[in-house]
Amino acid sequence: MRSLTLCAALIAMAAAAEAANPPGIPDEFQLLYSQDFAKPEALADFTFTDPSAWKLTGTDGKPALELTKQSAYKPAVRSPFNIALLKDKVWGDVIIEADCFQTGKEYGHRDMVFVYGFQDPARFYYTHIATAADDHAHNCFIVNRAARAKFAREVTKGVNWGLNVWHRVRLERKASDGTVRVFFDDMSKPIMTAEDKTFGAGAIGFGSFDDTGKITNLKIWGTAVDTRQPDLFSKP
Repeated sequence: MRSLTLCAALIAMAAAAEAANPPGIPDEFQLLYSQDFAKPEALADFTFTDPSAWKLTGTDGKPALELTKQSAYKPAVRSPFNIALLKDKVWGDVIIEADCFQTGKEYGHRDMVFVYGFQDPARFYYTHIATAADDHAHNCFIVNRAARAKFAREVTKGVNWGLNVWHRVRLERKASDGTVRVFFDDMSKPIMTAEDKTFGAGAIGFGSFDDTGKITNLKIWGTAVDTRQPDLFSKP
């Protein structure tokens, strides 16, 4: 009887450990979306500024969603051209993680972006992760019916995307207090911190301002998700 009790306890402990969030993810957050892009059906979860610019590919046996070219898309105000946006869902307090692989040439604005708080194509936030920081690169930006404007409080000088290298990105956004923290490979120290409460809950996406790249192992944690469709992009 004692052996059975001990066995049951060990099974329960193992199940609890498996269900526990990874380091840095609060206990009250739940994994609300996960995508490894291993199946064609993954594309149905997204809407794109230009669907022809995206395709499912793989690198070293690692499936990914790849942005292969500049999108045939003209935003109403200066903002990223290449976006893949999750459909039918909006998040408030949220943590986004993904593996990113930048495939563009090296220059100061070489980037990938993460979109959040998306209300419509002229109102959203995005974080631009780039080689070098300036007024238009490597910062958190707000698009509010006008050309993007930076709002980060602290940023590093930039990141090293390298060549043929996967990087882990984590973005923490609390709609409840407007705070944003962004991590690149090192999850113990953010590369950006920001705060803005203009927009509340919104859709989530990713892409690049005007470069190319791949993304996989996308995971989104949050306290809740609403099934609401924001206004989407017009067709190119």
